[in-house]
Amino acid sequence: MLTRAIHIELVSDLTTEAFLAALRRFTSRRGVPNRMFSDNATNFVGAQNELERLAQMFRDQHESRKIVDFCCKLGFEWSFIPPRSPHFGGIWEAGVKQVKYHLTRVVGDRKLTYEELYTTLTQIEAVLNSRPLAPSSDDPNDFSAITPAHFLIGREMQAVAEPSYLNIRESKLSRWQLIQTMLQHFWKRWISECLPELQIRSKWLKRKDIPLGALVLIVDQNAPPLHWQLGRITAIHPGPDGVTRVVSLRTSKGDYKRAVSEICLLPLEMDKED
Repeated sequence: MLTRAIHIELVSDLTTEAFLAALRRFTSRRGVPNRMFSDNATNFVGAQNELERLAQMFRDQHESRKIVDFCCKLGFEWSFIPPRSPHFGGIWEAGVKQVKYHLTRVVGDRKLTYEELYTTLTQIEAVLNSRPLAPSSDDPNDFSAITPAHFLIGREMQAVAEPSYLNIRESKLSRWQLIQTMLQHFWKRWISECLPELQIRSKWLKRKDIPLGALVLIVDQNAPPLHWQLGRITAIHPGPDGVTRVVSLRTSKGDYKRAVSEICLLPLEMDKED
């Protein structure tokens, strides 16, 4: 199972000491991995000054020795992908790209303190690790799903319900409310990108009907962050042409009918259908 769980660390600068501090925080909270992979330092050549400084840290014999010694003490192996082969890091680059793309747009030119930015990043991390991957069981009355968070903390992510601040002028928001606004903007932007990737309507309509009992994600663009509405398919309703465009489903709150364009199979459910 490929979970694509995300862990984000914020550093104050691009020194070896700051890097090792971030690595120590990671291993303290997530445990020591058997192996770590990262871009080859040569991938940074000719990049922005900040990335070039990071590359220099890895190339410098004295600085890289500090990192190697740290890894040896903890007992894990550090591996670099081949030079000029960024596709080897496609698994983690997809997550990094999602964070960077949407983060720059929701933060914009706002000036955040270290604590405010760190809080925003960890909340974004929680959003990405809350996405449903597969049903927790085959029980038709079980509407829970396995998420990346289950592999990190042993349970699903939970969030305190916050009122929406999206329609309130920024000048009237407190700093905490501003952080929540950025999270809510990130959630909406990410959902608008994530859900179309899961919606494989053409596959459903042309190849086979949605299997009865399948756990599906119910599309709700107005759901608050970390809240995913899930339901089980109880019946399909083919039209006169034999094509199913409407289904009945059961949720923890009751029974509903939904158009197939408003539901998504979970990623691992799609794999089973393939």
